[in-house]
Amino acid sequence: MENKKTAGKLIVFEGIDGSGKSTQIELLCQTLKERKIPFYVTMEPSERPIGSMIRQILTGKAHADPKVIAALFTADRLDHLLNEVNGIARMVEEGMLVLMDRYYFSSYAYQSVDAPMDWVIQANALSAQTLRPAVNIFLDVDAEDALERITKNRGRTELFEEKERLIQVRERYMEAFEKLKDAERVEMVDGSREKDEIAKDVWGIVSALLDRDLKS
Repeated sequence: MENKKTAGKLIVFEGIDGSGKSTQIELLCQTLKERKIPFYVTMEPSERPIGSMIRQILTGKAHADPKVIAALFTADRLDHLLNEVNGIARMVEEGMLVLMDRYYFSSYAYQSVDAPMDWVIQANALSAQTLRPAVNIFLDVDAEDALERITKNRGRTELFEEKERLIQVRERYMEAFEKLKDAERVEMVDGSREKDEIAKDVWGIVSALLDRDLKS
């Protein structure tokens, strides 16, 4: 598989805050580099203007109604997909492997605590139609472990990082996965284990996708 070109695709990492997404993306990047497979890493909220506004809200530097936050995430996502500078929809179309920390399932889970899930899904319908992930990798951890990691690694929490909220968010993830099981590919990975064990499972999922490209 080394030095081979693969078809463009989007691989999304999902999970509650503290689930280890950043660590697993970093480990996957190391593996891809070793195999000389080109990739691009990004995240949501994005680094673009709307994403910066969302970060201000999440860190408590600005305030907004939860429904406004949901709408901002929707707008940021479309800009992330379609902007002319580094829009990921075009990257994937041109053959790039894109790794993303959060996508629309994060909105379904987090924003549906304050707004109807069907409304959130419909608000993000254009994003889903524009670019659907080849796979959503969900790192599953319980809220208590997630908060312990957040405190250990950062020493501070953001807007949605409270135990009861994270319990609700995980439940909403499960609800969304069930609701969209016929439209989306979701791979559940036990995120409570050692990071190297988790990374092996993640690579197994990703390498299977890449192998299919090379055999086609």
